[in-house]
Amino acid sequence: MLPPMKFCSRCGAKVENRTPEADNRERWVCTSCDTIHYQNPLIVVGCVPEQDGRILLCKRAIEPRYGYWTVPAGFMELGESLAEGAARETLEEACAEVEIGHLFASVDVVDAGQVHLFFTAKLKGGFGVGEESLDTQLFAEHEIPWDDIAFRSGRWALEVYFRDRGENNGVHIHELRRAKT
Repeated sequence: MLPPMKFCSRCGAKVENRTPEADNRERWVCTSCDTIHYQNPLIVVGCVPEQDGRILLCKRAIEPRYGYWTVPAGFMELGESLAEGAARETLEEACAEVEIGHLFASVDVVDAGQVHLFFTAKLKGGFGVGEESLDTQLFAEHEIPWDDIAFRSGRWALEVYFRDRGENNGVHIHELRRAKT
């Protein structure tokens, strides 16, 4: 199902939902200039920052999931690499500089139209509380507030991280969908 769209971002005319010629799915198409508006998944990048065997988590100061814990992550920006995005998000949310390691987890969040990618990381020094966080703390595996982790993708990434113990065992792929009722 396409997210709703009313007007063409190119010329401002109305758009209609139809399958363009030589395509295989419905798209929003401008009724005036015929621009096809492709809507693709958004990329979320993050990391699991470690220092002395403990993991840095951030308590969210924004919705969704205000007050829940998460690994530093957020939407990738144009003009940056995956790793640069993960490092930037960590700096913004936890005032921490990290050395990005390897990509270890990919989660297709189908219903949200997102792909979440997680890297290993080492903290380069201290950390603080960024504008999007209420708190930041280091946790040993047994101290992690598992029931208060904000997103299923982040929880799964943490579980995979601890299962691999941070070693490079390739990229683990997971798919999340809402349960059909």
